[in-house]
Amino acid sequence: MLRHDLCGGVAERLQDIYDQKVKAGELTDDPAQRAVLPVLEDIRSHLEREPQRKPGILGGLFHKPEDVPMGLYLWGGVGRGKSMLMDLFVENLDIPEKRRVHFHAFMQEVHAGLHAARNSGAQDAVAPVARQIANGLRLLAFDEMQISDIADAMIVGRLFEKLLAAGVVIVTTSNRPPDDLYKDGLNRGLFLPFIRLLKDKMVVHELASPKDYRQDALAGGKRWFCPNDETARNRINAVWQDLTGSSRQAPLSLRVQGRDVVLPAFHNGVARAGFYDLCGRALGPADYLAVAGAVRVLIIEDIPCLSRSNFNEAKRFVTLIDALYENRVGLVASAAAMPDMLYVEGEGSFEFERTASRLHEMIGADWGR
Repeated sequence: MLRHDLCGGVAERLQDIYDQKVKAGELTDDPAQRAVLPVLEDIRSHLEREPQRKPGILGGLFHKPEDVPMGLYLWGGVGRGKSMLMDLFVENLDIPEKRRVHFHAFMQEVHAGLHAARNSGAQDAVAPVARQIANGLRLLAFDEMQISDIADAMIVGRLFEKLLAAGVVIVTTSNRPPDDLYKDGLNRGLFLPFIRLLKDKMVVHELASPKDYRQDALAGGKRWFCPNDETARNRINAVWQDLTGSSRQAPLSLRVQGRDVVLPAFHNGVARAGFYDLCGRALGPADYLAVAGAVRVLIIEDIPCLSRSNFNEAKRFVTLIDALYENRVGLVASAAAMPDMLYVEGEGSFEFERTASRLHEMIGADWGR
């Protein structure tokens, strides 16, 4: 079934686009994913029917309550297709005033904005930040919403309240139901009104697919490619495509203790970085824990042989692997040698045996299940 777009043409429904991708072999038909499409189509239809918002911070005031559709809080297990469905929705939403962003990156922007507002003497730093975000925006799509920090927990409720009041429609994905956000966190009682706000203003939908497509994409396939050559690069490119369903490679910047940790490529919970991006800089445990908390799979390229000549980089690599291991992050890598041959001489080679053992476990077929 087709529908008319704003320009008088004919636009396909999301269900039809999904059908085409299944037929082309780009997606596996999944009833749980299909059940989300009508909810997203309803939001899409509302937004495309409504006239373009007037620019400026008062744009939200031109919305009548019935003009603003309910948002969507889409939650479910890792690898069920939440990010894919969000991309399908955003890419086929025919309005210019839309933004899709990873929740980690968004909160980094918010904290920077709050810092600037406080420095300018603002009594309520959240208000100008919310106005700036809402200016000219009608849809804000978040990927992988999670609240684990007390500062974020105190900020996000007031921020969302102001964005929703300005007429911004929010669509977000999460691995947790709303009632489990910031679970057992410090002063969680202060966070409960935000959970009620989510339930009042957004459709809460569980994506209850039994399949973990991200894990299935890794199962049975190689996760460690050596040596570092063109074949390895081509295989890594293929893994990236399989895991993300996209050639898109937008960077993700994580603000940790006053410095930026940049993952050069990020999409759909999967990050891709070179060895020296992560281990060639003076990063430490807090930085690697932030990386492990932000991604589900990390692709590390061009790991060299390690020795006394690059001892500092080797120590950072050990710390990075420990953080990924403890957080059960999936690992794919290209390297100069297999794990037990990466560090065979020099100070630290004996201690590296533990890391090599962890690496062998992490590149096994059962890792992450």
